[in-house]
Amino acid sequence: MSQNVTIEREMQKSYLEYSLSVIVGRAIPDVRDGLKPVHRRILFAMHELGNAYNRAYKKSARVVGDVIGKYHPHGDSAVYDALVRLAQEFSMRDTLVDGQGNFGSIDGDAAAAMRYTEVRMAKLASEFLGDIDKNTVDFRPNYDNTLEEPVVLPAKVPNLLLNGSSGIAVGMATNIPPHNLGELIDGTLHVLENPNCSARELLPIIKGPDFPTGGQVYAGKGLVDAYTTGRGSIRMRGVVHVEEVKKGGKENVVITEIPYALNKSSLVEKIAALVNDKKIDGVSDLRDESDRKGIRIVLELKRGAIADIVINALYKFTPLETSFGINMMAVVGNRPRLLNLKQILAHFLEHRREVIIRRTRFDLDKSEARAHILEGLKIALDNIDEVVALIRASKTALDARSGLMERFSLTEVQAQAILDMRLQRLTNMEREKLLDELKELEKLITWLKSVLADENVLKGVIRDELNEMKQGYATPRKTQIMTEEAADIAIEDLIPDDECVITLSRRGYIKRTSLSHYQQQKRGGKGIAGVSTSDGDFVHTFLLTSNHQYLLLFTNQGRMYQLKTHQVPEAGRYAKGAHIANLVPLEKDENIATALTLREFAEDRQFLFVTRRGMVKRTSAALYANSRSTGIRAVSLKPEDELMMVCGVHGDAEILLITEQGTAIRFAVGEVRPTGRATEGVKGIALRGRDRVVAGVVTGDPEREQILTVSENGYGKRTPLDQYRAQSRSGMGIINMRVTDKTGKVVGAVMVAETDQMVILSSANKIVRFPVRQVSLNLGRATQGVKLINLDEGTVVAGFDLVQRQGLDPMDGLEAEGVEGVEDAPGAEE
Repeated sequence: MSQNVTIEREMQKSYLEYSLSVIVGRAIPDVRDGLKPVHRRILFAMHELGNAYNRAYKKSARVVGDVIGKYHPHGDSAVYDALVRLAQEFSMRDTLVDGQGNFGSIDGDAAAAMRYTEVRMAKLASEFLGDIDKNTVDFRPNYDNTLEEPVVLPAKVPNLLLNGSSGIAVGMATNIPPHNLGELIDGTLHVLENPNCSARELLPIIKGPDFPTGGQVYAGKGLVDAYTTGRGSIRMRGVVHVEEVKKGGKENVVITEIPYALNKSSLVEKIAALVNDKKIDGVSDLRDESDRKGIRIVLELKRGAIADIVINALYKFTPLETSFGINMMAVVGNRPRLLNLKQILAHFLEHRREVIIRRTRFDLDKSEARAHILEGLKIALDNIDEVVALIRASKTALDARSGLMERFSLTEVQAQAILDMRLQRLTNMEREKLLDELKELEKLITWLKSVLADENVLKGVIRDELNEMKQGYATPRKTQIMTEEAADIAIEDLIPDDECVITLSRRGYIKRTSLSHYQQQKRGGKGIAGVSTSDGDFVHTFLLTSNHQYLLLFTNQGRMYQLKTHQVPEAGRYAKGAHIANLVPLEKDENIATALTLREFAEDRQFLFVTRRGMVKRTSAALYANSRSTGIRAVSLKPEDELMMVCGVHGDAEILLITEQGTAIRFAVGEVRPTGRATEGVKGIALRGRDRVVAGVVTGDPEREQILTVSENGYGKRTPLDQYRAQSRSGMGIINMRVTDKTGKVVGAVMVAETDQMVILSSANKIVRFPVRQVSLNLGRATQGVKLINLDEGTVVAGFDLVQRQGLDPMDGLEAEGVEGVEDAPGAEE
């Protein structure tokens, strides 16, 4: 009979039926045994096939054939893939199938064809099917109604959490991580004894997931959310350690455990790509030395490379640190539900309670039936002569049975058992065995009835079985549970806060070198080799700092990038260093104009920005604390202007702007009103022609009241600060240094004291170190100064800075072997 139905209603009905079929029949596991239908059918088919853990292996194709021929109406590849996963030690926390042959690898290699591999049930899997023949679970017809299959297995462990599960259904998904069996049983026992406990109470017992590949899991809010609500996200990390190489003084970073479900070969490829792209610096070789004993990925480091920085880069740029989104969705009563940790264990306990009750009833019925027969046999033995006479006098077996039932008040079953009894049972020994068996059955029946009648006895049975499972199958935890505090340990806590030198070349090569690498020498010396650079390149930024300070890189386009000093690769005195593009993402035509180091972004500390065209801006340092990896806008610039320098100032300080044509202006920093981060600022000095600002010197240090000015041809002059009168901002300034062809243009200036040490670098990459007191103190401003360094032909001063050596006489050790001091340059004015 035809019926009219709207297309909308029919589509809705059909899609709902399809989605329910996918949810219940394929993608979402049952909360009771933690299995999807395909896994359940595989184990049941192996059980029916007699493919037990203590029997011989059978071809995988035989098992797959039984599964698809009897229970699972899908393709053989889907069944074989599920069978393979059950045998993979890197996929299952506790495997349910014992495989023999090639079942794939953690590198993503596929398993051999099913005709080559062999399988049998693992010993643990036998516990999933224990007592299945005692009416412990319901059965239903298979897909063609010729056989029956179990609706659920009478599993003795909470497998949903033990091995976890993942699947995508229609409109929902599940992703449950594996756990440790011992912890799960302890948690289940806690729920058994405290049925009203909360999920949060289980957290100290079930500490977190336990992945078959080990690794580390960070316990924090994400894990608490997952266990209390059913949804949350956790961080997973591989395990890395550092090995010292006996020869060469180098170190190796070795990865021994990786996050769950991560393809090892893809991880190695990712690391290799990052090493080639210089995003992971300091690695000279990468090897995969993994074997059947375990994972071992070796990163051989270059001499001087800091292992902790490499490890931090691995966690940051590779899947060696990844997240696992927990979504504990399971089928409960043919409906998908999101469950927390306690609810999953409670449903499992309810399942075990039902299994044990049904098993007890089955055993009770069987025991009572046997006892009933034994009672009849006992009556027969007590009246054996009369029984024999009655049987001999009967014409047929039917008459004999009726006579026994009538004479001794027996049931038909008892009477038939007497007739079937063998004559050897009439001996005294057989009689005693019969009576002993009856006595034991009576005790068993009493106990079985108590299990059904007394909840405490039932709980005791559940408790004993769980403890047996723990003793027989629990293994030590593989995954380390770490606190979030441990995850957030600053890498500088692992690195000494030693003094170091940061050098940055014009072409963008940066390195960090220990200060101890530089010798103290006399003014005018030729110096020692400081940096190895390519032709046409030279160092233009030279900073004395320490490993724990922040390194702020300000570009000519007004952006700021933030690093920690220890993140700059360490290199020797002769090394070129790594390109700055490996550390910060510079844009086209963008280069580092100035660099600044500081310990913290204090509220009362301010940055003073100076541009080449004489603009100045004052902004709180706190506004620059939160920097993005792509940098932030530090200052707005006018067309054809660029950022020259940034320095830290206080509101009561003064600043001296120095130009390359020898002029200077001194004014109070307070004249520059504090503004926001992305602002332009105000005019600091009025420039003549193509003159530009080359230095900004902040005053206010009572120990340093002299200005040391350096020119590009190696001349310098030391002048008292009081020779520079204070003026209003935006003036044209006064003469600072007499600039001639001999001196060359001014390259910079700095505040100094008599006790300071000076370090100068030339464009030929030579370094000279000497006390500031060797530079004559000029009482006048408009002078050329004295020669500070002998420069080779065609070279100029590239940079300079001060070395502060507290507690030591700066005059000690001025003479360096092989270095000869020189007199002041001819014509220098005192």
